[in-house]
Amino acid sequence: RPQHLSGLEIIRDLCEGKLEGGEIGSTEITFTPGKIKGGTHIADTKTAGSVCLLMQVAMPCVLFAASPSELRLKGGTNAEMAPQIDYTVMVFKPIVEKFNFTFNCDIKKRGYYPQGGGEVVVQMSPVKELRPINLTERGTVTKIYGRAFVAGALPIKLAKDMSAAAVRCIRKEIRDLYINIQPVREPDDQAFGTGSGIIVVAETSTGCLLAGSSLGKRGKNADKVGIEAAEILLRNLKHGGTVDDSLQDQLIIFMALAKGVSRVKSGPITLHTQTAIHFAEQLTKAKFTVTKSEEEDPSKDTYIIECQGMGMINPNV
Repeated sequence: RPQHLSGLEIIRDLCEGKLEGGEIGSTEITFTPGKIKGGTHIADTKTAGSVCLLMQVAMPCVLFAASPSELRLKGGTNAEMAPQIDYTVMVFKPIVEKFNFTFNCDIKKRGYYPQGGGEVVVQMSPVKELRPINLTERGTVTKIYGRAFVAGALPIKLAKDMSAAAVRCIRKEIRDLYINIQPVREPDDQAFGTGSGIIVVAETSTGCLLAGSSLGKRGKNADKVGIEAAEILLRNLKHGGTVDDSLQDQLIIFMALAKGVSRVKSGPITLHTQTAIHFAEQLTKAKFTVTKSEEEDPSKDTYIIECQGMGMINPNV
């Protein structure tokens, strides 16, 4: 699909590589990488293809580049079947930075299904090596917050309805916690097209972040959008893991590249995560083991993902 092709093209450009078979619908590609050089790169899906997926593809390369990189990613910022940009900034960023790197993510313009038209600028410097992470202590939930947004032709009332429905839903399970879900209307000059959605994040005493999110679409009641996000969050909290099911697979490549042993406690292993582990092992010689977590009460579906990382070293730093 367009975002997969854009992802391959940005990697090709980042490392002066050669790509054959790079067209929409292609079932086979040949990719020959060169030296990862950094610099400024533009990737445009020209659709509502997810900018977050482009970022995921580019990030491991950029970390081992010869110089700092600026990625201008264009497409959908809040798209179906992919993490919303708010998730990337609120959950993915603070957790992935535990691997010992930082990045800056500037949302220039939001873009929605079907046209996209969003733009995000990511700035990142290379690192010598990645540190392993240990996310095995969940702690207790200390606060719940989020944002419900509308953009374009939609009234702010929809955002308020999504927010209120999410709060009501969470209140049934978690009574005594302050919940702050801000209803916002995206400024017209910072959004392209019409869209709506919500993200709700739970923060724990040990610094874990777990989330639930949902997007509005035509004919879908605002309350339903809010409840959907709240239910995803509650489901993620129930399994007792330190990461939610969206973050699980996004950490695999970094665990594989890091030096030393990383451990992450999670809920049921998703198909995405199984796939990521399969290819990370083939590509990096890292070794993963997934075991049922013993200390949990047996009714909980909790696992430990452990990885002996390959200890990738950046020769340029």
